[in-house]
Amino acid sequence: MLVLIALLAAVQDHGDHAPGEPRLGQVRFDSTCNATAQPLFLRGLAWLHSFEYDDAERDFAAAAAADPKCGIAYWGIAQTQYHPLWAPPSPAEIAKGRAALEQAKSAGAGPREQAYIEALATFYRGADRTHKARVLDYVSAMERLHRNFPDDLEAGVFYSLALIAAGTTDDDPSYGRERAAAAILNRALVVAPDHPGVAHYLIHGYDYPALAHLALPAARRYAGIAPASAHAQHMPSHIFVRLGLWQEMIKSNQAAESAALAYAASRKMAGSWDERLHAMDYLIYGYLQAGDDRAAKRVLDALLTITRVDPSNFKVAYAVTAIPARYALERRRWEEAADLTLSDQTRMLVPWPRFRWAEAQLHLARAIGAARTGRALSARQEVDRMVEIEQALVTAPGEYDWKGQVSIQRQTAEAWTLYAEGKTAEGLALMRSAAELDDRSEKHPVTPGSIAPAREQLGELLLELGRPADALV
Repeated sequence: MLVLIALLAAVQDHGDHAPGEPRLGQVRFDSTCNATAQPLFLRGLAWLHSFEYDDAERDFAAAAAADPKCGIAYWGIAQTQYHPLWAPPSPAEIAKGRAALEQAKSAGAGPREQAYIEALATFYRGADRTHKARVLDYVSAMERLHRNFPDDLEAGVFYSLALIAAGTTDDDPSYGRERAAAAILNRALVVAPDHPGVAHYLIHGYDYPALAHLALPAARRYAGIAPASAHAQHMPSHIFVRLGLWQEMIKSNQAAESAALAYAASRKMAGSWDERLHAMDYLIYGYLQAGDDRAAKRVLDALLTITRVDPSNFKVAYAVTAIPARYALERRRWEEAADLTLSDQTRMLVPWPRFRWAEAQLHLARAIGAARTGRALSARQEVDRMVEIEQALVTAPGEYDWKGQVSIQRQTAEAWTLYAEGKTAEGLALMRSAAELDDRSEKHPVTPGSIAPAREQLGELLLELGRPADALV
């Protein structure tokens, strides 16, 4: 009871939602910053918990400018350079985060704040360490911080996020780290029901087929906790898609796209924000699963009007290739899939050398389309391109295995190609292999689902072979 009382006392709104103030939920982090810097720091913290890293960095920088001795504000800047559940930080982001922590140490901080700074420093130290090593060192440091400050709500929330991030680097079928994070977050939920990170991280921690149902209450609350965040509008759909709740998924991403458009307008962006394209990919997936082809076509048409995206990252690369591929394959328009191309305008949205795995999705769609229309030679050419991409990819420790995903896609495409070449037994064997690999792999959070799930493709191939009973197994 004493712990709950202490936690309850530690929670307050990041602001009183004055006119024009974004609604981001309730956070509290007592600091040694002055009265001008403190509310800016708290707002940055609220943005951070919804993965709105640009806005978080802006407010943390404003807090540091308002109080140069506010060391924890520089810690916040360093936090915005590490996106635990997205792509690993670039060398430039590592350097920026490390520099911000040096400023944090020299600016001054209380003992508790210093503990946060030192914990994050374990992630940024060294130049040649793998991402996995950084993640595991950080989760160990956050475990110590949480143990040393057991009544500190934020310590528990950040430790939970670190556990979830560490869980993505191993292959634990029991989801031990995720379950440990959920235990902490569910305790925090009792005393901080409107904390954005609590609901948000419960969704991420349970974002697996075996656990998704446990996140449904959090998924249905999170968007209302932080309505100013486009990510908060979108994130519940990660659970809705796992559970086949198509209408809730669609509504979630309609709200996310609207929020992303509003954000781009408020920041006077020259083009679209990346979160819009992420929401659009989830939207078209939901529409197609619900059988609303007309609405799905509107998403594709909207993509074709986009001339610029900021920032151009892995979310953009995935959406740009997935949206047209899904639209053709899900509707079984094989000729359309075989002839799939991106306009020059759309291709220019993505720096392709950084995202070869995304380019493979176009070749997958073309290969399946060509094979299913009897164009075996064209299908084989697309498979050859996928082999080239697969061989060029390297997966570093702790990073998502995009090379493995391309391998599954390539095997799926090659299986259909073998079928088109009249090599039925070889094609069926390869498709079974792809399905088994796909069954053992976890989807990346960037995607609502595979473009051509190998197990589903195995069923399709068995149907083509006149074996409907086997296709149902």
